[in-house]
Amino acid sequence: MSKKEFGSGYFGEWIEDEFGLPAYRYTCDQINDPKALTPMNEEWRSKTEHLHQVGNDRLVAVASNYGYIQVRQDEGGPKYLNEFDPKRGQYAGGFGYLTDGDSFLSTYYPGNADSFERIFGIGYIQKKVIGHGYNVNQIIFAPFGDDPILISQITITNNRDMPVDLRWIEYWGCCMYQFSSSAFAALLSKKPSKHPRDIRHHFSNKFKHKFEEIPNRVGLQENKYLEDQKETFDPTNLKPTFVDYFPPKTFLVSLDSKADTLSTNSKDYFGQGGVETPDGLNSKLKNDIDSIGDESAMFLERNVQLNTGESRTLSFLYGYVPDGFELESLINKYKQIYHKLFEDSCQQWKKNRIELQIKDEPWVNREIFWHYYYLRSAMTYDSYFKEHILSQGHVYQYIIGFQGAARDPLQHALPFIYSNPDIVKNIIRYTLKTTRKNGEIPYGITGSGQILPVPFKPSDQEMWLLWLISEYVLGTRDVEFLDEKVSRYPVYGSRAEIVKVRDVIARCFRHLVKKTGFGCHGLQRLSNGDWNDGVVIGYIPPEKHKEIQKEAESVLNAAMAIYTLEIYSEMLKSVGERDLANEALKYSQSQREAVKAQWTGKWFRRAWLTEDLGWVGEDQMWLEPQPWAIIGNALDREQKKILVQFIDELVRKPSKIGARLHSKGIDSKRNKGQGANAGIWPAINGTLIWALSLVNGEMGWDEWKKNSLAYHAENYPDVWYGIWSGPDTYNSDLSKYPGQTVFNEALITGEQDPSDVEELLGHMATSWTDFPVFNLHPHAWPLYDTTRLIGINFTRNGVKLNPTLPKDDYKFSTPLIGLEKTKNGYLGWYNPVKLSTWEISLKLSEEELDQIDSILINGNEAKFTIKKSQLLWRGENKPGKPLRWEIKKK
Repeated sequence: MSKKEFGSGYFGEWIEDEFGLPAYRYTCDQINDPKALTPMNEEWRSKTEHLHQVGNDRLVAVASNYGYIQVRQDEGGPKYLNEFDPKRGQYAGGFGYLTDGDSFLSTYYPGNADSFERIFGIGYIQKKVIGHGYNVNQIIFAPFGDDPILISQITITNNRDMPVDLRWIEYWGCCMYQFSSSAFAALLSKKPSKHPRDIRHHFSNKFKHKFEEIPNRVGLQENKYLEDQKETFDPTNLKPTFVDYFPPKTFLVSLDSKADTLSTNSKDYFGQGGVETPDGLNSKLKNDIDSIGDESAMFLERNVQLNTGESRTLSFLYGYVPDGFELESLINKYKQIYHKLFEDSCQQWKKNRIELQIKDEPWVNREIFWHYYYLRSAMTYDSYFKEHILSQGHVYQYIIGFQGAARDPLQHALPFIYSNPDIVKNIIRYTLKTTRKNGEIPYGITGSGQILPVPFKPSDQEMWLLWLISEYVLGTRDVEFLDEKVSRYPVYGSRAEIVKVRDVIARCFRHLVKKTGFGCHGLQRLSNGDWNDGVVIGYIPPEKHKEIQKEAESVLNAAMAIYTLEIYSEMLKSVGERDLANEALKYSQSQREAVKAQWTGKWFRRAWLTEDLGWVGEDQMWLEPQPWAIIGNALDREQKKILVQFIDELVRKPSKIGARLHSKGIDSKRNKGQGANAGIWPAINGTLIWALSLVNGEMGWDEWKKNSLAYHAENYPDVWYGIWSGPDTYNSDLSKYPGQTVFNEALITGEQDPSDVEELLGHMATSWTDFPVFNLHPHAWPLYDTTRLIGINFTRNGVKLNPTLPKDDYKFSTPLIGLEKTKNGYLGWYNPVKLSTWEISLKLSEEELDQIDSILINGNEAKFTIKKSQLLWRGENKPGKPLRWEIKKK
């Protein structure tokens, strides 16, 4: 047996597909293999279900290892259009049945097959089923772009020694499931009367279904409606709602030929045999489209005649019709292009992405490609704010039911500054539209435009916005964006306010420095949370909350403010707003001085609470503020050396998959090594990688690799999540279950400790294992950190490069900027939207500087200077031509 690719884990192996894209061949028999079991609450999903994300810029198809697909759609409020709920006879869809009247195959696992191969690809899931003399190869993919559709293509091959008459039945359900956070709120009570899924089902069951046959019998269109609905849908004057009362129509279309028969009754089709051996295999579909209740579904049947050895491909179009789209146009478009669409879509994914090619570690670029796909394919469209959004996903979206915290999409957008700037502007506009008049950014959004009613008022959110827009403008030079206008919350009606982007940003700055402000030690106030939402709520007694909100200070926020306000100041100077720039820089400098005072001799304190509660982070290291103190240059050279040494010894070396949050963990809290009690957080280690790269390139690169999917798979191969996607936190070496994520131990032992109930309430009453994938932090931060390892720092006049990646041969490439290092020297480019002459500097060792022979700028030999270990030159970009340079060694 050939050796698996590095980072494959137990459940399959990494491969390269026919188009040269990375893919994961999933080989586990989850029904019989005990390693497939996940400790989780089965009210949400099956313990043996493993998930892959299939998406484009509009929708997310949640693909199961059982072969079915649930389609998430966000217009009107996040929801599944076709929930998997076997108790109600609903099986989501995305699979079908091949029968010759005597035997059958299915693309629902195990498919009554001799073999059933599953491939998780970039933009697709592929199922290859063999048995009974037939091959069935089904590919379901989301075409690259912004259309609300999926394509299902099935190639059927006759391996028998005689001609055969076959039937293929394509199935897609249409019973929706809305991710209502109000339904989840019931679970936060100690004795909830109903589970959130039951509450959500109760709402969905209120909707009736109406089906129409699409002309020429090419398919079905389904409409959900409330019988007592009095309001009408007006997309020009939307109102915030917790749920969607006007879900979009869905459809299923046969693209290459009309359907022979069709049906909308899942109870009749599945009958007593259920999903594995449905009764409907025994006879043709009945052409009945009168279903209105929870039996509603969409079935299309195609007759297929095949000679010996012959193959035929059937193509189906599934999707929904949001505002701004028309079914007829979608059908006509995809009837013209479906033949080669799969290949074309795969090729599109290769463009406009971040790449990092390292000859002796080829798995790195595979992983970076995969991260780019998973990050971008998580994007959906919010019809209330009329912007695309990168929700954090994971349990927050799929279980609890909200998009938040607001800081998260702002982090997820950072890599797209370098590859897809329009995505960045979508995220910024979305955030600005939610912002309150005083510049406060609400914690999160639920439903359609509904501000999440929670007590969290974190004090860090404005900084993430200031950072993102500043790096975006400095990097791309898209200064015109600052003068775009947005409609601020509530977006519609007389209370909406039309404001320039630059003005809302300025309000956010004012809110940060005036409303939140600083406390008695000069440090940025904590409010009732900073990055760590549980640092107060869930950690401090409730009777202390008001006092904390008034007095507490965050060393983390103060350290972060040094950098974020510094880059904000630089951006403001680049557009001529010098007074505000100087104010931001002065505040940044004050925070640097305040942070310096919190040095303990080994690390920085974490936070000041109140006079009687005192300081947090004196008895052990809390990791969160340490990277920002390095990034913000709040230490001298000797202090940096000491801090990095303690970080390495206390939180890095003990952990195989990235630094943990604390050096010892909090004894007063249960579940040490999980979550906010010394767990491992990609969002924190993202800043740590950056900080370490500024001090010790070898250690920064090592931390990047330790936080990778590949290292998780190598160290914890039996944990399925963490191989191709993962959660926002892993358990550290201090946990009994390292490498996994947060869950209630009673799920394994069957014994509930009463104190665990309070602990779970602190974690929003769910186990992270209930939906342990599709969190965007473990995908976004590795991408962004490649830019930090290359040492990219945009200034108002150009770019400073300080690469610390400890490799002699690599190529870092993005549409915006690139740097290639070889034995002969360096190559690079810079391609902002503004045409100008730019100052570029490259920091090199004295040994490398002595070897410089010449530099070519845009193909012509040019002058350069050397100053303080910096190689400096100037060059211009022109229409359609980036500024390019080549540095040659002697």
